[in-house]
Amino acid sequence: MLLLSFYAMAMLAIAGVIVDRVIGEPSARHPLVGFGTLATRLEARMNSGFRARPAGILAWLVAVVPPVAIAWLLVSILPFTAACIVHAALLWFALGAKSLRDHIAPIARALGLGDLATARELTARIVSRETTDADEGALSRAAVESALENGNDAIFGALFWFAVAGGPGALAFRLANTLDAMWGYRTTRYLRFGWAAARFDDVLNFIPARLTAASYALLGDTRTAWHCWRTQAASWDSPNAGPVMASGAGSLNVLIGGPAVYNGTLESRPVLGAGRSAMPVHVVAALRLVERSTLLWLAVFLIAAFLSVGAHG
Repeated sequence: MLLLSFYAMAMLAIAGVIVDRVIGEPSARHPLVGFGTLATRLEARMNSGFRARPAGILAWLVAVVPPVAIAWLLVSILPFTAACIVHAALLWFALGAKSLRDHIAPIARALGLGDLATARELTARIVSRETTDADEGALSRAAVESALENGNDAIFGALFWFAVAGGPGALAFRLANTLDAMWGYRTTRYLRFGWAAARFDDVLNFIPARLTAASYALLGDTRTAWHCWRTQAASWDSPNAGPVMASGAGSLNVLIGGPAVYNGTLESRPVLGAGRSAMPVHVVAALRLVERSTLLWLAVFLIAAFLSVGAHG
């Protein structure tokens, strides 16, 4: 059974979040590792010559459509209980809340202890900027930015598409987001081939990113968050990360963005947010904001579910 009632959707969303919270990502070889291997082979085989852009579109379709179609077929033909299990499992696969916390919380702890060497090593695992000579402020900014942006990519985008299209929707979002992370770079190699991956991710993230930004704003300094979102988001190079990060930073009253070193080159990025420069305490606050936002989304799901039951009762 493909279509879920609001009530079933809410219950399965809560189940998926709980499983992710308790277990996290699969302890064995994560399915995304295999997907990443496939994506790497597709890119190596198809990314060549002046036809790189249409090849990138075809590669995206080859990578994403078959697994989503199989998931769609499964939940369509299975009995209701089995289909619900598949829906919940697909959402669990798409979520990364525990992984986000497990990667960022240790950075906050290391910074709190003044252990910059460990903080630099841990931060280098989650960001593409160079951290070799990063100080406490730079590492705190990187961790806050990662927490806020990945709150959308690892949690809220998947929940949104689960609400729209169940497990197959969450799966499609996660696969598209993964391909954007692999191919969506503005480099000589990926500029044309990765165009489709970046654009598909922009489209799928457009509404979730703005709902995420609204959630961050509601659960912190709302006025400042809204002001930062309205005046700063457009300056960021990503149309979806801009609202999320500007609103989140304003909500936390912290400054993020600014200079960062990528591939040996110092880039001057726009400053987002307001208030104080990022410190270790803001890393913890960013994680708490993501967690409160998760609870808010689940509460909205539940309210919608009970209103739906009441309307049909």
